[in-house]
Amino acid sequence: MKAMEEDLAELLKEIDNEEKTLQFKQFTNLTAYELGIKLVEAAIEKKLSVTIDICRGEQQLFHYALPGTTKDNDEWIKRKNRIVNRFYHSSYYMRIYYKLLNTTIQEKSYLDPSEYAAYGGAFPIHVQNVGVIGTITVSGLPQKEDHKFVVDVLKLFLV
Repeated sequence: MKAMEEDLAELLKEIDNEEKTLQFKQFTNLTAYELGIKLVEAAIEKKLSVTIDICRGEQQLFHYALPGTTKDNDEWIKRKNRIVNRFYHSSYYMRIYYKLLNTTIQEKSYLDPSEYAAYGGAFPIHVQNVGVIGTITVSGLPQKEDHKFVVDVLKLFLV
């Protein structure tokens, strides 16, 4: 059990580091469009069936559903986004954080699972010297892969 806790703690540090380093100098509607296109191109190249969503606050700036996705992906995106907007951390960070505490976000924070989903795939849009202003979210893969996909594209986009 101790080794698993250490692995989770290390993973949490890794995700926290991603959130601290993958920040924008500024974020505009054009930024959302350009990033959205990069995410779509990467998904097509990898032959992924995902839905991609970018919001600033409650305003949806970009949304694209690749073939093989359904309305369920849209609902997962909404639930994951609520996690980021409430806690200012990625949905995967919150999943691992509560797993490390040996509980769930629903048990600890009394959040309705039909409204909040602490599963990987929603990443905070953090603008330097401003804070978290929105979300970049992917739905359609296992949660770890949803998270990794967003992070990998962000690493290339923010270079």
